[in-house]
Amino acid sequence: MSSPLRITVLGLWHLGCVTAACCAKHFQVTGLDFDASTVAKLNAGHAPLLEPGLDELISTGLAAKRLAFATDAAAACAAADLLWLCSDTPVNDDDESDVDSVLASLRQSLPHLPVGALVLISAQLPVGTCRRLEAEFPQFHFACSPENLRLGKAIDAFTKADRVVAGVRNDAKKPLLEKVFAPFTGQILFMRTESAEMVKHALNSFLAVSITFINEIARLCEHTGADAKEVSAGLKSDIRIGSRSYLGPGGPFAGGTLARDVVTLTKLGAVAGETLSVIPAIKQSNDLHRGWALRRLQFRLGDLRGRHITLLGLVYTPGTDTLRRSAAIELCHALLAAGAQVRAFDPAVKQLPDELAKVELSPDIAAAVHGADTVVVCTEWPHFRQADWPGIVPTMRQRVFIDANRFLEKELLTVPAIEHLSVGRA
Repeated sequence: MSSPLRITVLGLWHLGCVTAACCAKHFQVTGLDFDASTVAKLNAGHAPLLEPGLDELISTGLAAKRLAFATDAAAACAAADLLWLCSDTPVNDDDESDVDSVLASLRQSLPHLPVGALVLISAQLPVGTCRRLEAEFPQFHFACSPENLRLGKAIDAFTKADRVVAGVRNDAKKPLLEKVFAPFTGQILFMRTESAEMVKHALNSFLAVSITFINEIARLCEHTGADAKEVSAGLKSDIRIGSRSYLGPGGPFAGGTLARDVVTLTKLGAVAGETLSVIPAIKQSNDLHRGWALRRLQFRLGDLRGRHITLLGLVYTPGTDTLRRSAAIELCHALLAAGAQVRAFDPAVKQLPDELAKVELSPDIAAAVHGADTVVVCTEWPHFRQADWPGIVPTMRQRVFIDANRFLEKELLTVPAIEHLSVGRA
């Protein structure tokens, strides 16, 4: 009887925790991270951030003794068939990746890996990283499989993947990758490592350009009487575009994931001496659109000093508790700077950072909305739709809603005298 495949997952934030927990249903997995507090929390069955179903999956793996977490690279890597680099790549305020911090943890681990082992990179690193590592560590093989997870829906995205892109230099390592991915997808698209690395940059940039394109169309709709949602439906009905395309008018793309790859390709073009026009413009357009909600508030209310503004939702996306790179937090700062009185409610947030001490955190929706001049829908938590809006709205000072994506459109239709302002609608 052959021994089970042994996988060491390096980096235990969102991507690493999901990868380790999902793989532990089929393989022997050790999660490695050099942060002792993170590892202690995981060994107690708790992920470092909220992701639906993840704590339960981790606890199941621990109980079955197919999953373990460690800070000791020697113990974690000594018997590994595969070292899977899943560190979340930090991004600065200019959306530039901190590649060195990710590679530092990899370099700390590789001396303990068996010679000839395969290192699979899913961390978001620039094209050319595998070739660079092959030259530095010729005793190992390197492959790339770009991550494709979404906060709040990560387990389904990992375990029910439409396909997996895998870049590998040595064909002899393909069977190992096939074994790793077999439980999660029936389609593996093999290619050279540089192509797989470029796929991630290009895919995120394509999604980003789709979002910025439809939002520019939407802002034109606001001036012409067209409805951007109807325009979007018309575009998606064309088979050359498709119903699943990222052409929903609404808020800007937030977080660092899409912007990071746009910036990476922009910098690559500069280094290569290639003049790029479309890709650099993506971030410029999105950065402009990030101010849409603030501009709408100023257009409707004028001077924001003393105005009571309520934000519904603060986290980056529903189903998580991370405030990092959240558009709502950015709006909080802008409103405070404009002199507004800001109140907020988010079911996953119990405390705000010190720099937002002036934001009043409410215990529920009704308390947050009471007395507000305007409500801004920032994070689309599903249970916001179950609120008693006919009973809550009359407690507002003015019945104005800023709802970029029309998330509460149906719910507010039953409430009289509502001003419901959305992207792409006059």
